[in-house]
Amino acid sequence: MKYPGRIICKGDTDTRIVKAIQTRLQQLGIDRFDGTGVFGPKTEQAIRLFQARFTDQEGMPLAIDGEVGSITWEALFGKAKVPDNHSTSSKWTEAMLQTARGEIGVLEQPTGSNWGPRIKKYLHTVGINFPAAWCAAFVYWCFEETALAAEKPNPLVKTGGVLAHWNKTTGKKITAEEAVNNPALIKPGQIFIMNFGGGQGHTGIVESVQGGFITVIEGNTNDGGSREGVGVFRRTRKIATINKGFIEYKI
Repeated sequence: MKYPGRIICKGDTDTRIVKAIQTRLQQLGIDRFDGTGVFGPKTEQAIRLFQARFTDQEGMPLAIDGEVGSITWEALFGKAKVPDNHSTSSKWTEAMLQTARGEIGVLEQPTGSNWGPRIKKYLHTVGINFPAAWCAAFVYWCFEETALAAEKPNPLVKTGGVLAHWNKTTGKKITAEEAVNNPALIKPGQIFIMNFGGGQGHTGIVESVQGGFITVIEGNTNDGGSREGVGVFRRTRKIATINKGFIEYKI
């Protein structure tokens, strides 16, 4: 059964989906109960036990919450049963992603300086001519370079501020809650926005989607996912960690 595009939890009334979950849990030897299609305390307990025993596609522990979101669904039923999107919506989007891919491996010079020949170019495109956090500038630069080559206007807000971009954008917003409930809404070429409080955030570009995970290209990060990292990296993130949302631009 394909992921239904929403989180299944205690009290859910879709008996067909609940029965499928109960049957799969039984097949895996998690618990023995009649597949009534009622999501009650016993089903919730069985899901928690499953989550404690199994891992996600990255080999990491599942969140033990007794709910079946896209990541737990994939662990239960397999990768083929969750949204998988590697296709771009237009030649322009693919060209923009190619631009971003070409920057993977760019590093600050010196390390930890928020500066260097390429970093300076990213920052300059948003009007910043001194060392500063540059993840939003990197995203803007990728779109700007592609727009110039295509002789089209850049649709992004010209800012080095992550949350300023979110607040001022004219693009389509997908909230964090919507994205977690339905990963099929997330597409290559969208921009993710994270909020760390105090006006601080982090951003990057979605390259592909696999269930509850996204592969992204982002600047001012590192292999550990820091928002104050040292270069441009390709990373895998859980959609659930993107706590502000996503922005989609149609060009």
